[in-house]
Amino acid sequence: GCDSSPNLTSEKATDAVDDIFQSLRDIARARMHMKQFNSIHNAGSNTHQASQSFSSRCASYKPLLKQIVEEICNPDRPDPVDIEHMSSGLTDLLKTGFSMFMKVNRPHPGDNPLLIIFMVGGVTVSEVKMVKDLVGTRKPGTQ
Repeated sequence: GCDSSPNLTSEKATDAVDDIFQSLRDIARARMHMKQFNSIHNAGSNTHQASQSFSSRCASYKPLLKQIVEEICNPDRPDPVDIEHMSSGLTDLLKTGFSMFMKVNRPHPGDNPLLIIFMVGGVTVSEVKMVKDLVGTRKPGTQ
């Protein structure tokens, strides 16, 4: 709402900052229902401060995209908590129906040789490199 710095008032600046913080609250609220991917902040541990370096005691940032790719490429292969398999064909629908009566494992996203990740808003070059490196080391042969 301000076309040049001489027209900037304290009220306009306060409104802009309030809008930014409201957007951040909305983003946090959108991920509240998630169990695994609800935060990109890892709190630091202060239990062994004397023996740890400063950087290991501080909180750290772990990008959401990295968390998702690590979960997909996890060699222990637990059922993903926040990643849901959507049935696409008649065979998948029948398997889903029979799963009520007998133990049927859902397909794991890491089972596929080709994985397409679509990020709303796009990704940076460094994020693309991070995904390529993670998939290359944890799940070789996957595109």
